[in-house]
Order: sequence, then C-alpha cells, then structure tokens
Amino acid sequence: MDSISHVHLDDDLTPTREAASQMLADHPTHLSLPQPFYTDARVFALDMQEIFAKEWLFAGMTCEIPAKGNYLTLEIGDNPVILVRGNEGKVHGFHNVCRHRGSRLCVHERGKVAKLVCPYHQWTYELDGRLLFAGSDMGENFDLSTYGLKPIHVRTAGGYIFISLAEQPPAIDDFLVTLEHYLEPYDMANVKIAVESNIVENANWKLVIENNRECYHCNGAHPELLNSLQEFDDTDDPRATPAYKTLVATKQADWDAQQVPWQLKRFGKRNRLTRTPLLNGVVSMTMDGKPGCSKLMGRLKSTDMGSLRILHLPNSWNHFLGDHAIVFRVLPLGPERTLVTTKWLVHKEATEEVDYQPDEIRKVWDATNDQDRRLVEENQRGINSVAYQPGPYSRTAEFGVIDFIDWYRERMLENLGNTAPHLQNLQIVQPS
Repeated sequence: MDSISHVHLDDDLTPTREAASQMLADHPTHLSLPQPFYTDARVFALDMQEIFAKEWLFAGMTCEIPAKGNYLTLEIGDNPVILVRGNEGKVHGFHNVCRHRGSRLCVHERGKVAKLVCPYHQWTYELDGRLLFAGSDMGENFDLSTYGLKPIHVRTAGGYIFISLAEQPPAIDDFLVTLEHYLEPYDMANVKIAVESNIVENANWKLVIENNRECYHCNGAHPELLNSLQEFDDTDDPRATPAYKTLVATKQADWDAQQVPWQLKRFGKRNRLTRTPLLNGVVSMTMDGKPGCSKLMGRLKSTDMGSLRILHLPNSWNHFLGDHAIVFRVLPLGPERTLVTTKWLVHKEATEEVDYQPDEIRKVWDATNDQDRRLVEENQRGINSVAYQPGPYSRTAEFGVIDFIDWYRERMLENLGNTAPHLQNLQIVQPS
C-alpha cells in the first residue's frame, strides 16, 4: 500500500467540508482522486454545492432562443433553471420555480411563450421575471412586486450562454472577450442546431471530463475520430512531432491571411482556446474527412480551418470547423450518472438534406461518444472496487487531466473555505 489516505465512509456519517478540504489539500496532483470523490453521494453533494452551484456553467446557445419569448430549461442538480429571451433581445435567467408554492413554471425543454405562467395556479410573470398576476384570492393588499422570479447570473458571448447560481460568481470577463473575438468569423448570430444528442453515462462527471482531457486512449478506442483528429492540439505538447509542427506553421500562415484567430489562449486552468490543424488533407470531422455541410459558417471562405478547440471547465468542450461546429455540455445527474449533450451547429441558411445530411454530420461523434461512454463506465466499475487506489497520471499524455484535477481541487478548496460547514463526520483512515 502507498502513503495515500484511504477513506471509509460509514452509512450513518456525512462528510465534513473540513475533511474534504484536508483530503484535497493532501492529495498529490499526479494521482487520480481518492475513491469517495468518484463514488460517494455525500461528496457528490459537495460537488453540486461547491462547483455546479458556484462556478460559471455552459448552459446552451443563444441560437436556441432566437426571438422574444423563446426559452430553454435545464437542471443543475436539484435546481431547475429557465433561460428566456426578453425585450430588446436580452437573455434572462431564473430559477424555474414559482414564487407561490414552488412549482416548476416551464416543464418542457424548449418552447415559446408570451408570458411565463405557472401551470399550477396560473401565477403569471413577465419575461423579465416580474410577477404580473396572482389572482384576486391573494387579497387586495398583496404586493406583486415582492414576488418576482429569483434571478440567476447570465452572460452571453460568441453565441454561448453561461450561467452561475452563485451570489457572487467568479470573474469571467477576460475569457468572454476572447471567446467573442475567436468566434467572430463564425457569425454566431446566424447559426442553428442541425442535430442534437443526449446520452447518460453511468459514471461520475469527473471521469467524463478526465476522459475528454486526454487522447492517451484514442488509438485504442476511436478509429472514426482519428480519421480527422490530431492526437495533440498545440506545439507545446511534449509529444508533438516535427511533421505536426511544420503543418501547424503552414496552416497558421493561412489563417493569418484570412484574419482568423488561432493563438493558444489560457485563462488559468478553467478556459483554453486554440486552433489546430486536422490531419493533413482533412477538413472536417466527418467519416471521409470532407465537409459535412456545403455552406460554410460565417465569413469563412476556406473549408480548411482545422479545429478551434474551446475548453470551459467544469462542463464543456467544443470543436469549431469550417463547415460546422460541435459543442458539448456535461451535467451531473448523480454520483455515478452524467448527462452528456452534443449539439452540431451549421449556418442558419443551410438546408437539411441539401447542404447537409443530419445522419452523416453526426456519425463521427455519435461513435466517439458511445465509445467514451463505455470507457468511463468501465472506469467507474473499477473505481467502485475495494482494490481501487489512486493511480498515476502520465505527465506527458495526461497533462490535461492533471490540469483539470488541479483546477477542481483549487476551486473546491476555495469554495469550501468560503462556506460555513454544515455536514459532519468523515472518517479518514490511514492505510496500515
């Protein structure tokens, strides 16, 4: 046995914030996390309270709610949320909870409304959250102005909608300015969702993100993806070959000529943007490497744009190509259940079955998502074993995973430290 702490949680005990902080502070960065961080319901509750209720989350795309009254909903753990387009094009975000007796207001994933009306007792809200009608039964002295919907923080940039349930969310402005700049060539006001998929992976959300942050597994698992994807995505990668570096230099000159941003940008370990070539001669993430949509995005004139890769922790990664884009959203459902949503975006004027074939444009990532699902589910099954103990990450092939675990630990430690503890009794037992 090594010197890493093994944690035993009794059924009648709940973990304290202090003990979780101690485990994270003491844990070496190059090892996978202690077992409870992938398996235990009480540690999962901490993740939801300290990460998903406090950090900025990718929620959806502005093109999903293009006009006044369009809305979309999602669930952040036990917190239903609604995003709605209001007057003057503003995107509002609210807890999807009626101020009367707490019913959800909008029960569908998407829709369009004139007002937000609770289906239970018909309390009616303006699109900006103001309560307009509560019926005469509340009495003539009832003050509508004190019962507006509870807002959440919403920021939009580059066609993305980010939300935070925190009272005071962390700073994000620098990333949003850069995101807007990098997505300017794609004219994100004029895109649409061509295809969408939702899959549930029976694994902890951190395993889903860890799997995404490395391509160590790609050669053995993703034949469809490796028809187009480079295993590394910038020349700083310690495994990058001379041939890759030469290809990068050639493509960067082409992108400069088109005034398309490509430089690697980092915002701590939470956000990362970089444009990198696909395999030489390949222009899209399709089965044959050819464009999946004949109408290019935005102002782009070339199909050979490589992939603009965008990372947003804790819950999104993305690929923007010349002809289409693929965006991913991760939402935890339980300690060992995670919802992964994939959306394929094309130019708004692209015509289905004429400019693109929905079944064809999605094939590579449908296959890859299913392969990743099986990988992380097997990973979860092994971690559940009494034999599991934290294992070593490769500092070359898995540096992205190390960065994610470092980010997770930093945010958990800071957020746990800023919140009074209300959970109790974690037993930390040193191995004999």
